[in-house]
Amino acid sequence: MTPGYQALRHGAAWIDLSARGRIVARGRDRARLLHAITTNEIKKLTPGAGCYSFLLSPQGRIQADLNVFCFADYLLLDTEPETREKIQQHIKRYIIADQVELEDVTATTACIGLEGQGAGAILSALGAGAPTDAYAHVAWGDSTIAAISATGQPGVRIFAPSAEALISTLEANGAVAASADDVRLVRIENGRPRYGEDIADNRLPQETQQMHAVSFNKGCYIGQEIVERIRAQGQVNRKLMRVDLEGETIPEHGTKTTVGGNEAEITSAVFSPEANHVIALAYVRVPKA
Repeated sequence: MTPGYQALRHGAAWIDLSARGRIVARGRDRARLLHAITTNEIKKLTPGAGCYSFLLSPQGRIQADLNVFCFADYLLLDTEPETREKIQQHIKRYIIADQVELEDVTATTACIGLEGQGAGAILSALGAGAPTDAYAHVAWGDSTIAAISATGQPGVRIFAPSAEALISTLEANGAVAASADDVRLVRIENGRPRYGEDIADNRLPQETQQMHAVSFNKGCYIGQEIVERIRAQGQVNRKLMRVDLEGETIPEHGTKTTVGGNEAEITSAVFSPEANHVIALAYVRVPKA
């Protein structure tokens, strides 16, 4: 077990998330436009609040996921590195007469995760606020601390002007560096999917079981008709689940297997040091009711 894995599991680790996309949306119509093209309640967000949401195709397929954070005069969109350009193109496609300006601030800002059971103690030692509501965020000097975790462990995401001084401060207070492999291992152990690996652009929201990304009370948005139709029907054929597998062989992405007697397709898998067996995320066929 690496020091980073141990810190994520039993201490506190810092994670370099600066490769993730950070897009600022400004203009008087920013909330209205994002509300109309995403699956969650953007217009109801107030400064200090946030949410997780999907961008769908008209056929209801997930084109990207994003975290949306509301500030007094802008929205901050936090995305996977692979969908940073795609999200901007998707939004611009729907800007007609709207007053909305997008600014990609990925290269001029930093994003550092602080996660693990000891993350809260480090924040307290630094006199930093730790928001309790999911996706809520608070100011910390010239940085912003948001209640969101990459691994499913307790923790926060810190948006800052630069990374070096922040990392030094976190390490001086006991945080240990965690690698991308450490993060992937712990998030899969915790059943936390990632867009681009476990969620793809051919998937429907209900298949992912990430329904905190979807509001059923917001009215029309791109892809809503399909999402509502599935809700009316009661279920989808497959659902993304965390599964425990026998043995030590790690199946590759796309491997077909069975889980509880039902057909399944693996999206990601790791050998878990904590569980001492393989843990995977897989789309498992749901028996018809």
